Amino acid sequence: MPNDERILETMPDGALGLIPLKSCEELGAKVDQYLVGWREKREHAHKNEAAFKGYHRDSYIISTSVPRFGTGEAKGVIKESVRGYDLYLMVDVTNYSLTYSVSGHENHMSPDDHYADLKRIIAAVGGKARRITAIIPFLYESRQHKRTARESLDCALALQELTAMGVDNIITFDAHDPRVQNAIPLKGFETVQPAYQFIKGILKNCDDLKLDNDHLMIISPDEGGTNRAVYLANVLGVDMGMFYKRRDYSKIVDGRNPIVAHEFLGTSVEGKDVIIIDDMISSGESMIDVATELKKRKANRIFVVSTFGLFTNGLERFDKAVEDGTIYKVVTTNLTYQTPELLSRPYYINCDMSKYIAYIIDTLNHDSSISDLLNPYDRIQKLVSKYKKEHK
Repeated sequence: MPNDERILETMPDGALGLIPLKSCEELGAKVDQYLVGWREKREHAHKNEAAFKGYHRDSYIISTSVPRFGTGEAKGVIKESVRGYDLYLMVDVTNYSLTYSVSGHENHMSPDDHYADLKRIIAAVGGKARRITAIIPFLYESRQHKRTARESLDCALALQELTAMGVDNIITFDAHDPRVQNAIPLKGFETVQPAYQFIKGILKNCDDLKLDNDHLMIISPDEGGTNRAVYLANVLGVDMGMFYKRRDYSKIVDGRNPIVAHEFLGTSVEGKDVIIIDDMISSGESMIDVATELKKRKANRIFVVSTFGLFTNGLERFDKAVEDGTIYKVVTTNLTYQTPELLSRPYYINCDMSKYIAYIIDTLNHDSSISDLLNPYDRIQKLVSKYKKEHK
């Protein structure tokens, strides 16, 4: 592990405990494997001291459950002592595959249900842990981050509620608007970008990419996500462009003003491979519209890249877009639930985030800085240099 030198000089802030809720079991198991592997090999000079009790274990996962009554009500149960532990709770609020029974009817778990389960487990800790960190990859209610007219501010309320219950740090990925952290200014809040994992995934699956200004361009599908595109374009040394959504503000459809057209700002994309990058694919409508507009402008291959692949309207439109040559590859992470259908698609690139999360947890448990982990510039440069050498 790259941080071993620094970590060997520090003591852990309590015994490490990992609690992946049912929605995050698969990702949590992978994170646990990395932590077990690294700590088995690590030899601390003070490993026999009390501070290192339980440092080497077969698993850091603490067994919990959330049993439900016939009415659908539930309670959180922790099956072993967590007194003095440094706890890391993981939850995927978008995992709709889980169900529970309500008076004999099957009910799919919603983000509200997952958030309630997270609070139940925190309540079951009962203030006995030394520190609690909540890892919520898709930040709960993050799209409801600012008030327009008479509306609730759900994300800000949730953050305040979690910190009031004893959560010290909140770690999320690619928050829709990081300024929501202003709701909890005295607590830790980190929003992590998976830019390195995206580049790694694309380069691993494509051996004929030319990473220069004449052959590649980064595109933001809207004005809100330009920071991601600017960062990636600067790191790779290529041009970026953006679309802005022209909306009809005279009407509201499904709670939003409908998009009339996507207008493009940027240099020519003719003959270039294009990476469209955004924080989430919800229905996928915007991404496909943007890809279609780029194809009209004679773009070459189009990579649709997003941190969260929700695909709320299914995969049919993406299948068709790939079939007719509009989209070349779809790239998302395993931070949210992935259907077996998605994983089986030949055009899909899955970026595994478990190792990155394990690095963050291991470093934080030793009270070390994660600044270098949050900025992947050097790692991307190294990756790109290696790729260019191998594909001259």
